[in-house]
Amino acid sequence: MAHQDKGHYAGKHPDQKSDPVIVQKLKDIGDKNQLRCASAHKAAKELGVSPKEIGIQADLMELRIVECQMGLFGYEPDQKRIDPGIDISDQLWAKIESQSIDGRMSCRDAWGIAREYKISRLDMGSACEKINIRIKPCQLGAF
Repeated sequence: MAHQDKGHYAGKHPDQKSDPVIVQKLKDIGDKNQLRCASAHKAAKELGVSPKEIGIQADLMELRIVECQMGLFGYEPDQKRIDPGIDISDQLWAKIESQSIDGRMSCRDAWGIAREYKISRLDMGSACEKINIRIKPCQLGAF
């Protein structure tokens, strides 16, 4: 959703219902109507549900997802936490390009490459930004 839609996330899911177990978990871990990406993924694992389901429930609660683990959104004051000067090995560059389609790569695939190349998710996000690969879709459904 666009920035101007902030606070109207539930509108993305008109046919979805709240799950009381997930809602309680998100109430326990959320802070000031915000939910950190890492906390959302941890909750998904603990509850045995997909990150997407956590994202839907967060939207229904109008929680704003912050601190993307790839550094792409939710950081103050500049929203992103990207290192534009990151050095990218030729092998990593080739892997990113080979895994992208039409200049995009899923968040899940980006995490897999980060794991394979033993780099942080933040560095992976920076590498993708540097070579103009957009991460989409987000595992939590933020974009």
